[in-house]
Amino acid sequence: MLEFEGQRYLDGRASDPRVLGWMCGAPPPEDKRITFESDAFFEHPQNRWSLSHMRELAPTVNVWRGRGTPSQFERSDMSTEIDALSFTDMEGRICRFDEALFDTYADGIVVLHRGRVVYERYFGALQPHLPHLCYSVTKSYAGTLAAAFVHEGVLDDSKMIPHYLPELRGTGWEDATLRQVMDMHTGLAHREEYATGDRSSDVWAYRIASGRRPRPAGYDGPQTACDYLRTVRKEGAHGEVFAYKTVNTEVMAWVMARVTGRSFAQLLHERLWAPLGCEEDGYIIVDRAGMPAAGGGLNATLRDLARFGELIRREGEWNGSQLIPASVVHDIQQGDHPAKLPDGYSYRSQWWVPHNELGAIEARGLYGQRIYVAPEAEMVIARFASHPLGPADYNDVISVPQMLALGQMLRG
Repeated sequence: MLEFEGQRYLDGRASDPRVLGWMCGAPPPEDKRITFESDAFFEHPQNRWSLSHMRELAPTVNVWRGRGTPSQFERSDMSTEIDALSFTDMEGRICRFDEALFDTYADGIVVLHRGRVVYERYFGALQPHLPHLCYSVTKSYAGTLAAAFVHEGVLDDSKMIPHYLPELRGTGWEDATLRQVMDMHTGLAHREEYATGDRSSDVWAYRIASGRRPRPAGYDGPQTACDYLRTVRKEGAHGEVFAYKTVNTEVMAWVMARVTGRSFAQLLHERLWAPLGCEEDGYIIVDRAGMPAAGGGLNATLRDLARFGELIRREGEWNGSQLIPASVVHDIQQGDHPAKLPDGYSYRSQWWVPHNELGAIEARGLYGQRIYVAPEAEMVIARFASHPLGPADYNDVISVPQMLALGQMLRG
């Protein structure tokens, strides 16, 4: 049994609203008010409010939805059947779908089946119109765009990174190809660990440099994300092992911006938000130089997150337009070599590929953010969460079998 702040987790219904009190409401009372300078917005239970209010805590740039009429989902409610669905989690416990939403600290969930909304729930501070921080789900947006540019000939994924970014000569990316960056197959002297309280991990230094965490008194290190990227050195060979590092995504997005002349936020607007008919503007956290955090800074509403997942399920086609080449989606679904990751997973163009019976691919983010696209079940799940612990392992104990079971039910 895992203990968190004196409450039982997983087997004790730790997130039941009767237990957590104010954290399931919005906004928190004044004595719980969160400020960026205190870093408290990152900690549980305050994160349940802050993840739906990041624009109030950090500098951001808008992702415009455009002037068009929002696209609409048809609805075919299956809430009763889905709530009652039983499944066995990875530790052998029998769970109900609705109860598992509390145990995974869900802030909201939308399920699409054949393009129709069959299930939609909101908890805590999240509301349908509020963008929520996607964390590393952002990477899958960025990776999809990069893969599309490769398909279109705008980018060449066999080129070394300095071909596009001469500034990174002499860094860990000097002899890395764009494809190795896209698939996290780089050997970099950069640790990315999110264990509670471990502030020695390099990812914390990167976040401080990029302005995503408060700077300590007297800080004189890198002032922007790009400044930090220039300090990263090589450690080991590229292309041999999978090593998940957010800095790779930032380099990939920097390449896209350099070649297209468009920022990541502009590319999202032009290639996805406007043509998908998103309901609300999104926004992205930026550093002091205005560089969007492509590795984890996107904020979107739950339904707009589901629109992106549905686009991928439809193999890049939306209302008669091919927004993403179908070959890009097929390449992601095939994945890379499964032996590079545990549990049979692989990673391709910033998507996780479980190689399961549903043909699923997953976009994943810290604290429980998820897009789950299951073509064989004609299903998309979009979920936001505010789990107390960041790494996916803590949430996957329940989430992986929960989403697989739902897909099996809908497939019939």
